[in-house]
Amino acid sequence: MKKVALLATALAIVTTGSAFAADLRVKALKAPPPPAFEPWDIAFGAGIMSDYVFRGITQSNHKPSVTAYFEPRYNVNKDLQLYIGASASSISFPNRAAAEVDIYGGIRPTFGMFAFDFGVWGYLYPGGQCFGSQGTLLQGNCGGDIDYSQGAIGLPINGNFAKKSASFYEGFAKLNVTLNDQWTVGFNEYYSPNFLNLGAWGNYASITAKWTAPSTTFGASGVGMYVSGEFGRQWFGTSDIFYGIAGDPVYANGIKEPSYNTWNVGVGFTYKVFTLDLRYYDTDLSKGDCNALTSDHTAKFDSSFTAINPGGFGSNWCSAAGVAKLSFDLTAMTNLK
Repeated sequence: MKKVALLATALAIVTTGSAFAADLRVKALKAPPPPAFEPWDIAFGAGIMSDYVFRGITQSNHKPSVTAYFEPRYNVNKDLQLYIGASASSISFPNRAAAEVDIYGGIRPTFGMFAFDFGVWGYLYPGGQCFGSQGTLLQGNCGGDIDYSQGAIGLPINGNFAKKSASFYEGFAKLNVTLNDQWTVGFNEYYSPNFLNLGAWGNYASITAKWTAPSTTFGASGVGMYVSGEFGRQWFGTSDIFYGIAGDPVYANGIKEPSYNTWNVGVGFTYKVFTLDLRYYDTDLSKGDCNALTSDHTAKFDSSFTAINPGGFGSNWCSAAGVAKLSFDLTAMTNLK
């Protein structure tokens, strides 16, 4: 009887000890607490491209351009972000401005597969000069903006006018819809009351699509790939008298700026923080209307006569262009930890 009691006692001790040890093991394997939420982040990057094309129109006279940006962000929570930013790009404008400086800000709310972006974007073009009639006509009258020390006297050789300032701002709304791991579609709307300081309102709307290749496409190399495209429509109102046509009964007080369609399609390759994008751009603007819209200082006479371009000079700034861009993009909380 004593042996039975001793055996029962030993089994009870072993069982209790085993249960206690198991309990210790379970407690030891508990997951660590989640990291603290980081509300602040900074995105920045830079790139070089063979041509700077904006809505189908070159901003760099079909020459290479460099660009960089800096964007502080504040994450209210995982689905709501506030941001401001600044960027700069090299350009070649008719008024001789050589840089575009952008200041922007907005809010990015996300609801599941829907990512919105609302904000304001300002485009600044410092260093411009005025080219026009030098006071001899109401059209192209530079007034006090003539800079004789910089040689801004008389018209460019093709007769185009250009204001000293081309700066303007736009309000915008964007929506990106993530359909699955491979497909994203987007819808964009931009509005400016005075596009490029032409005196005409501007409205741009577009749709975009992007397909991202599976991560296994190039094996374990770390190289990613995507294909994307955009189709957009740019509408314009009527310019102010600066761009009017002297003596014309319809356009003496300003021209109806030409609205147009634009599109682009391209393929990109990514590796870590680097992206190589190869893209084709085009518009349906004629060379004559392109000249009237852009005041291209390199336009040449080629009989491109239109109602708003009576001089017959044509510009290829709105023609088809292939662009290669190499860039890098970093976010402090993701890439610099």
